Amino acid sequence: MYRIVSKKPLNSTVTQMEIEAPLVARKAKPGQFIILRVDEDGERIPLTIAGSDAEKGTVKIIFQIVGGTTEKLNHKEEGEYLQDFAGPLGVATHTEGIKKVCIVGGGVGCAIAMPVAQEFHRLGAEVTSIIGFRNKDILILEDEFKACSDRLFVMTDDGSYARKGNVTVPLKEMLEAGETFDMIITIGPLIMMKFVVLAAKPYNVPVTVSMNPIMIDGTGMCGCCRLTLHQDGKAVTKFACVDGPDFNGYEVDFDEAMSRNRMYADFEAHAREEACNLFKKGEN
Repeated sequence: MYRIVSKKPLNSTVTQMEIEAPLVARKAKPGQFIILRVDEDGERIPLTIAGSDAEKGTVKIIFQIVGGTTEKLNHKEEGEYLQDFAGPLGVATHTEGIKKVCIVGGGVGCAIAMPVAQEFHRLGAEVTSIIGFRNKDILILEDEFKACSDRLFVMTDDGSYARKGNVTVPLKEMLEAGETFDMIITIGPLIMMKFVVLAAKPYNVPVTVSMNPIMIDGTGMCGCCRLTLHQDGKAVTKFACVDGPDFNGYEVDFDEAMSRNRMYADFEAHAREEACNLFKKGEN
């Protein structure tokens, strides 16, 4: 059993928890993820590690409430326990030799981008961060990005906070002005990552994308995170959870990935509704 050390809402649908898991904390690196079960009868879900403290023996997770399991998880409180918390899993984000990096995060994907930006900052790289949200109400982690970035651009789609526009706006401006990066790393909705890749392509800047959004069971057995990469004129099949989650953005077939990702939206909404109804009955 794994104790919930702290719990903090970041906005109305996103929650941060710190979990007591010493063995995971000792090995965790940015870009990796864990598999958890809320209770003995619960399903297994993957969540990216949003930070770890080896001395305290704790691991941070940040999750959005989208389905039944995340609804159940959000009803857990400090001092309560999770059934399972296994990891770290996946391949850590590549950092070697990168001296100037641009981190582009969107929505709850910023929770995954943040520890990556923090690691590059710790290593002494020049870090430019761009984070984007639909509106001010769902903004998260601005202060954390400020602390680890040499430059930070905050964007909102509706202009309700900071600058109006999507994350590709400042990225294109920098690239058009002749600025370059050793690597662009983008993490967020699939459609956002697709357009970050398209924005960078004319300038031949390497782009790494994190394919966490299509993972489900975290082992490759479910096949849901199957991904098609186009390498040297050939279509190659990979699995986001065991081969990634980071991939060369220029090789990813985003249209296929988005089509697969949409298949589970109705199921997740239905599962969340059932979980909400279950908790409401328990309160009566």
